[in-house]
Amino acid sequence: MVSRRPAREREVCSRSMGRVRVLVVDDSSFVRAALSRILDGHGGFEVVGQASDGRAAIDLILRVKPDVVTMDYNMPGMNGADVVRRVLEQAPIPIVMVSAHTTEGARATVDALAAGAIDVVAKPGGEVSMDLAKIAGELCDKLLVAARARPLGPEQLAAAAKPVVVAAAAAPIRKPTPFPSAMVSAHAYPLVAPVAERVVIIGCSTGGPSALDAIMRALPATPAYGVILVQHMSAVLTAALATRLDGLGAFRVKEAGDGDRPRVGVALLAPGDKHLALVSGAVRLNEEAPVHGVRPAVDITMRTAAASFGARAVGVILTGMGRDGALGLGAIKAAGGRTLAQDKESSVVFGMPRAAIELGVVDEVVSLAGMAAAVGRAVARLT
Repeated sequence: MVSRRPAREREVCSRSMGRVRVLVVDDSSFVRAALSRILDGHGGFEVVGQASDGRAAIDLILRVKPDVVTMDYNMPGMNGADVVRRVLEQAPIPIVMVSAHTTEGARATVDALAAGAIDVVAKPGGEVSMDLAKIAGELCDKLLVAARARPLGPEQLAAAAKPVVVAAAAAPIRKPTPFPSAMVSAHAYPLVAPVAERVVIIGCSTGGPSALDAIMRALPATPAYGVILVQHMSAVLTAALATRLDGLGAFRVKEAGDGDRPRVGVALLAPGDKHLALVSGAVRLNEEAPVHGVRPAVDITMRTAAASFGARAVGVILTGMGRDGALGLGAIKAAGGRTLAQDKESSVVFGMPRAAIELGVVDEVVSLAGMAAAVGRAVARLT
């Protein structure tokens, strides 16, 4: 994988004494004006342009080269995901989606995140919100993080999504039939799928949806194991993310329900705003206080997985801001399991992986392109 890190680090340093240059993209002139007022009033940002549709946005982005872009999913001509792909094909410019969290909006926003957008801020009150001041703090915080991120382009994500080739003697990988989108039962997956004796816990935050999209396309079906995914994300978006991930590769994906058990060939996604714990091998969801300021927290899932599965667990930390997952990864390692972390080069934000590496609890540091194969090797080494 070709590095863009030195250039991006120079860019960050060059603007560290100035304001972050922002391009605002939305089909509503009211929303564009309101977001521009918020950013101009912050003092740390400079709005360098506005665009009302996808094609105009691409032209303006490539011409003015902003540090970061705010973008709605719903625009004339091209949707948000298409614009994200087109931009990232040509320049590593971070994009933050500012979108309404309707059902349609959630699916489109998740598609844009999977295409490489950095993060998302929900518009309060609908698509043309009259009260955008409510999101001012969150918007500014996420734009500051995004301006220092290293988005991955389509070629890098495609390389990471290449299915892992398993040994000829192994069982063939069959593409599963996706779950119907309306299927919400805690036990919606086929009960004929055996309960997994080995489990892989994958945790991530900023930049995680595109990483999960690539990994779930690439993970091999053998050796047999179950997967639990923990992504820092709101409830309406985790539902959309599970629907998107389901059936992309060898695994079926659903939001976890209380009482679910990890099953072979099934990935359970922690619902937004709920912690996912494993108690005697079964999922227990709760709304206890956030950990590290987030719920679901990767630490809770990994620490309880270590208690339930011991040396039969693999912990994986992917891209993300903060320290969540480092202690959980340590618990899995202490229990005799295997631990992996994404490398700096392929991380959109190298916060969570770095915290785990610095704690000394990571067995192997792996690129995103090599992560699916590394997971297969780690599972094969479990007792």
